[in-house]
Amino acid sequence: MGLVTGTCLAELGNSVYCVDKDETKLHLLLQGKSPIHEPGLESLLTKNIKAGRLHFTADLSSAVEKSQIIFIAVGTPQSESGEADISNVVAVAKAIGNAVLEKPQPGYKVIVNKSTVPIGMGKMVEDILLKLGVANKTFGVVSNPEFLREGSAVSDFLKPDRIVLGSADPEALEVVSSLYEPLYRIEVPILKTDLETAELIKYASNAFLATKISFINEMACLCDLVGADVHQVAKGMGTDHRIGKYFLHPGPGYGGSCFPKDTQALIHIAKTVGYNLKIVKAVEDVNYAQKRVV
Repeated sequence: MGLVTGTCLAELGNSVYCVDKDETKLHLLLQGKSPIHEPGLESLLTKNIKAGRLHFTADLSSAVEKSQIIFIAVGTPQSESGEADISNVVAVAKAIGNAVLEKPQPGYKVIVNKSTVPIGMGKMVEDILLKLGVANKTFGVVSNPEFLREGSAVSDFLKPDRIVLGSADPEALEVVSSLYEPLYRIEVPILKTDLETAELIKYASNAFLATKISFINEMACLCDLVGADVHQVAKGMGTDHRIGKYFLHPGPGYGGSCFPKDTQALIHIAKTVGYNLKIVKAVEDVNYAQKRVV
């Protein structure tokens, strides 16, 4: 997600500094080679490196100094309790704050949470910088969740369904909104909200897509019992524009790096505020049982 975001923002004409502490990845990237396989990514990498718009470094301090907008794009893996592990986000936020203090400059910086984070993380990032001593008028925090699919991430970034930006700071929203102006020109809707709403949009979207998968798998089990064809049922449902054909494919259930951890994280978030997410829990139960059915 971080590499695709950085490369595509360079493709839109920006000067981008991608920071990573993994020396093996950096060695590949500096040669114009991608450490992951995404259709179209490596050609964009090479093109933008040659154009002088895309840079790779392990020096976070230097990258922060040169940048007005700083994206946090690190993993938030599932912890044993089911909640998202935010330690990477916290560590990077602290590193950004220290970098700002190390080389103070005039001007305004925007820290953007691109990672999938629990509700309240944006405010936490803001508090981290304030506690370190970064002046509150010199920076803003924005939540900008990603909706990229593995295997079509470049296309998804350059031709998104929508762009979600959340912040309590109008100036920060304006700065990041201007970054996406080339996409806005091709009529991509930009939804501006508060931090918490933007953070929840990501979890709610993934939970709903997971719901469609578990729903059609329950229908598949029922079809087996009554002699119906689940593929025709899915086709019949999918032609209804209110439902749509996507994510109505019966099979072993959902997996991968996002849906399992994001549905579990959403259940945990609800639990912390005393609410029982019955539907999302049922989605999880169906998904677990489906593996045994297959």
